[in-house]
Parts: sequence; C-alpha cells; structure tokens
Amino acid sequence: MNAQTAQPVGKAKLDKNMKAVAKTLKGRWNAPLAGYLFIAPWLLGFLILQLWPIIQSFYLSFTEYSLLEPARWIGLENYQDIAHDRLFFNSLKVTFLYVIASVPLKLLVALAVALLLNRNIRGISFYRTIIYLPSLIGGSLAVAVLWRNIFGLNGFINQLVIWVGIAPKNWIGTPSTALGTLVLLTAWQFGSSMIIFLAGLKQIPSELYEAASVDGASPLRKFIRITLPMLSPVILFNLIMGIINAFQMFTSAFVVTNGGPVNSTEMFALFLYNKAFGSLQMGYASALAWILLVIIGIATALNFVASKYWVFYETETEGRK
Repeated sequence: MNAQTAQPVGKAKLDKNMKAVAKTLKGRWNAPLAGYLFIAPWLLGFLILQLWPIIQSFYLSFTEYSLLEPARWIGLENYQDIAHDRLFFNSLKVTFLYVIASVPLKLLVALAVALLLNRNIRGISFYRTIIYLPSLIGGSLAVAVLWRNIFGLNGFINQLVIWVGIAPKNWIGTPSTALGTLVLLTAWQFGSSMIIFLAGLKQIPSELYEAASVDGASPLRKFIRITLPMLSPVILFNLIMGIINAFQMFTSAFVVTNGGPVNSTEMFALFLYNKAFGSLQMGYASALAWILLVIIGIATALNFVASKYWVFYETETEGRK
C-alpha cells in the first residue's frame, strides 16, 4: 500500500474514532438521570436543610423577628444595635481568649501523644485504641456533665487538692478559673487531631531520620528540622479546624457553666443562643450568626496567608529542582 492510499484510510479511521467518542460523550450528557438519582438524597438535604436556612438567616438578619409575629424589615438596625451591645463585645473577648488558649494547647497535647504512639512496640495498636476511645464521646452532653461534677465543690479535683493539703476552690464558680476548666476540657478532646497527626507522621520517609542520625543529629534537632517541616501541612489543617470548632463552641459552655459566673464563660455561640431562644430575638441572633461567619472566614484566610511562611510542601521543593 502506497502513501497516497494509506493517508485516506488513516483519516477515515481517525474520523470514525472521533465520531465514536463524540457519541459516547453525547450519551453521557443526554442521560444523566441515574447520576442525579444517586445524589438526590444528599442534594435535597443540602438544598432544604442547609442552603435554604442560610438564605433565610441572611434575610432575617435585616428584620425584627420573634417567632410569634411576622418578620418586619428594619434594615441594618440589628447590626447597629450589636455595635453598641456590651454583652456582645464581652462574648467576643471570652471567645477569643478561649480560642487563643485552647487551640494551641489541644494541638500540643495531640502532637505529643501522636509522637508517643508512633513507635513500633508490642501492643501499640491496643494503646492507640484505648487513648482514642474517650474522644469518641468527648463532645457529648454526658462528658460535659461529668466535667462539671469533677470541678464542682465536692468533685474529684477538690478532693485531690485537699489530699495534697491545699484549700478547695469553686473552680466553676470563680470568674478567674471558670474559663480554664473549659480550656482543659477541650484539650482533653484531642483524639481526632491526634489520629491526623499520627497519619502524618507515618508519611514522613524514614530515610530522612537515618540520614540525620548519620550526621549526628540529636532527637530534638530531628524533631525541629525534619518532623515539624514535614508535618506542617497537617499542623495547618488541624489548626484551621481547631479554630473553626473553637469559635463555635457551645455545649461545654452551656452545660458546665451556662455562661457564668458573671458572663466570664459566655461564648459567642452561647450568647447567640440566648438571644435567639432566650429573648426570642431571631433577627438579632441571625445577624450575630453572620458576624461569626465573617470572623471565622477572616481567621481562616489569615492562616492560609501566613501558611506560606511556615508550611512546607514537598511538591514545591520538587518543582524547584
């Protein structure tokens, strides 16, 4: 077969293949019913239970609404009232103090436990399971009630300090220590972050530690020069998730202290709840919810911007080679 004959045959074969591909793609686009049926439960749940309430909340933030009467449009009045609300700024201060204290402490505890469990010793899987089990119920109502009893006047902590020879204290009823009890409760709920840290530690190549040992690096130097840089993306993830969860903390503050004493533990979410279901100021509470969304968004964005100065990605190094 000469070149002139081969050229039309090759072109015809190519055209045939292109038509087959186009027919297949057309069939996929024209018959997506099965795919929509599979995602319909999630899609309906998202539209009805998430997207629609978000839209409603945004509208209600510009209205006066008490659940008992129809919503009345008042424009930016809710936001103006919030700007002059002393309790709003108090809840904001308490929440920021809680975030600043609890998030780093929880990350440190989770990382320390993950390092201890990242060892090849007998029965390590059993130890990991036992340590993680409390975190399965860490955020539950029962644990919050238990924590309140532990730090109560006749609780375990006071029994312990009496045994040591120190006078007992009302840890939950004292403004200077009430917030600290909630911070400790958050630090105790380190299980999820610990599991993620442990997964990140497993991904660090052992060759890096072997090369550092040959160079005579100490364990502390290995941790600073190898573990932390290689683990920095995981640290960023846990940091952002910790900040988001801390800003929305409600259950512990509601059950353990109920915002007291003297509003020293009235978190932003608890303040929002009291306005919505205590005072029936749904419009005011909706405005608070959107302010909280903006605060969390800004905090997340700042972390992403700052991450380029301390987060190490292996792909970036490979791209520079």
